[in-house]
Amino acid sequence: MNPYLVPSLIVVILVTVGIGVYGLRFARTTSDFLVASRSVSPSWNAAAISGEYLSAASFLGVAGLILRYGVDVLWYPVGFAAGYLALLLFVAAPLRRSGAFTLPDFCEVRLGSPLLRRLASVFVVFIGCLYLVPQLQGAGLTFTTVTGGSYAWGALLVGVVVTANVALGGMRAITFVQAFQYWLKLTALAVPVIFLALQWQSDGRPLVTPEAGATFPIATTVTIEQDATVDGVPVEEGQQLSFAAGDPVPVVSTVDANFGADWLLPGGDGTLFATYSLILATFLGTMGLPHVLVRFYTNPDGASARRTTLVVLGLVGTFYLLPTLYGVLGRIYTPQLLMTGRTDAVVLLLPEAALGAGHLGRLLGALVTAGALAAFLSTSSGLLTSVAGVVFTDVLRVGRSGSIRDFRLATVLAASVPVMLSLYVSNMDVSRVVGLAFAVAASSFCPLLVLGIWWRRLTDVGAIAGVLAGGGASMAAVLITVLGPPLDGWPADAIGQPAAWTVPLAFLVMIAGSLLTSRRVPHDIGATMLRLHAPESLRV
Repeated sequence: MNPYLVPSLIVVILVTVGIGVYGLRFARTTSDFLVASRSVSPSWNAAAISGEYLSAASFLGVAGLILRYGVDVLWYPVGFAAGYLALLLFVAAPLRRSGAFTLPDFCEVRLGSPLLRRLASVFVVFIGCLYLVPQLQGAGLTFTTVTGGSYAWGALLVGVVVTANVALGGMRAITFVQAFQYWLKLTALAVPVIFLALQWQSDGRPLVTPEAGATFPIATTVTIEQDATVDGVPVEEGQQLSFAAGDPVPVVSTVDANFGADWLLPGGDGTLFATYSLILATFLGTMGLPHVLVRFYTNPDGASARRTTLVVLGLVGTFYLLPTLYGVLGRIYTPQLLMTGRTDAVVLLLPEAALGAGHLGRLLGALVTAGALAAFLSTSSGLLTSVAGVVFTDVLRVGRSGSIRDFRLATVLAASVPVMLSLYVSNMDVSRVVGLAFAVAASSFCPLLVLGIWWRRLTDVGAIAGVLAGGGASMAAVLITVLGPPLDGWPADAIGQPAAWTVPLAFLVMIAGSLLTSRRVPHDIGATMLRLHAPESLRV
């Protein structure tokens, strides 16, 4: 076992808790806990947003998907980063000017509908829990990969640390924590990839070409994790297979990885429909993610919200260059992951696989593991803060003034469900679970925000109908994908990547429903639209 791993993980946890305790000094009111009293500067906020946005799907999942499927899944990092462009153009400044604390607050400010507010609360909790599960799943995977310990203990450890941090300090403390964790994650990927690239150049090993599939760089023994066929030969769970250096990586029936030309060329994974659906989900889903949107409420004004988004585009875009390189180099140095299907572990295993088990390889391995832990902690903190805020304002505080004690109770309640769920989805691709959360966000809150901010004729009935149609359909698709039987053909694409039909459905139903109930347009719509779009300096 790598002797540097445990100290690096302990340091990350202690620094995270220490920064949270420091931030607790500035958290005194419920406004501090919910939106940091709307006083976070653009630079701090941009680093904090980047820290919470770059999740387990970004740190582990993107590299794993590229290792497994190739160029087709480059749309994941492209969409994850480009989503902030849509957020910058359509949502950031007006959302901050609304004066809301949460997404359900915005619904009530814009349309004055308690029913829509309750519906929005349900979707915030669902999206937050769906997004929290892969963070805890990634923590369990990391704990198992680097220590050989129990998956459940890794998930529980991150769950407890995050719950304690959010409950004690709220948004004010989490802002400092997430800003630190962004720079840790960037360093944890950037420093090792320099040594990995130099090692690849020194080895003179070519990238996998269409004429030559992946081969084992060194003699390798692989344990089969479930009954399968290997190049058409049946093998049993637990059976070990040995391969010499230079042997081609066989095709395992239980792993749907692409080989040879399918890995390098587009069109090898899924259909054109699935690709467009993925692009739509990631590009539009960003503006519907509760833990991202709640950050814009912490800016002092709308102009600061726009500047924050612009800086986030640069920070996130820079980061996403790195997991792509890990996926490509993993094809050379860790091809055994193509047999076991545990491709999400490529970032954790690549330093020692490429550089050997000496001090350098182990130090860099400990560094990327520390970065992975920071990814789980930062994103989980943001998600839990947003979900706890909704539970606090729309469940525990209904009809009375809430206290900090109520917020802490809401945090514990919000954390309990995803922690339990994470124990049952340990085998799903991290990025694919996150992609489903993006699809739900794109099909529910994206139409609501875009039309609510830019279309005066939106009504509460139209908004409710659209959220139920698009968001409900995508939510059903998620449940079928996670809990239902495997699907083939066009149903697999339509259910596994639903955004291509659920997003247009939401917009159409929302517009049609509003036109049919035009008498329900709020009487103060002029004042509301002025509030959303007029710069603060022009207000009296």
